[in-house]
Amino acid sequence: MREALLVIDMLNDFVREGAPLEVTAARAILPALRARLDAARAGGVPVIYICDAHRADDPEFARMGWPPHAIKGTTGAEVVAELAPLETDPVIEKTAYSGFHHTGLDGILQALGVGRLVLTGCVTNICIHYTAYDAVIRGYQVVVPADCVAPLDPDDGEFAFRQMTRVLGVAVVR
Repeated sequence: MREALLVIDMLNDFVREGAPLEVTAARAILPALRARLDAARAGGVPVIYICDAHRADDPEFARMGWPPHAIKGTTGAEVVAELAPLETDPVIEKTAYSGFHHTGLDGILQALGVGRLVLTGCVTNICIHYTAYDAVIRGYQVVVPADCVAPLDPDDGEFAFRQMTRVLGVAVVR
């Protein structure tokens, strides 16, 4: 079964120190994620980037009480330099938690003949979790390497791991 590596929301506005919606743990996963990215590329595994790209007035900010972040067209919405996409890597913009919601992700995966997804990035209990759910209900096998995802809060991350394994059948690899 063909596999694809998804790099989710490893953006300046989440990863960089002092970022508007800083996910401190995202900096800690950079080495493991870089190694997984290099291995995928060396093995011919497609790499797909899924990136928040919000409007400045996105209702998510008010609903969740979060500061504006990952505003489309800003440097904050760009993938961190350590994980920068190649010109041949698809970069999919999203405005919701799931990488599948109103994006072309499913079509790209089908065109590539992908049946298994490796989800990496941040945030474990939000964008990773909801992308995993949408992948599972579409029939994809899902793997989440624990050393390549970052939570805002460790307890929330562990909750997400339990939900993904017990409810969705996702393989969380520790």
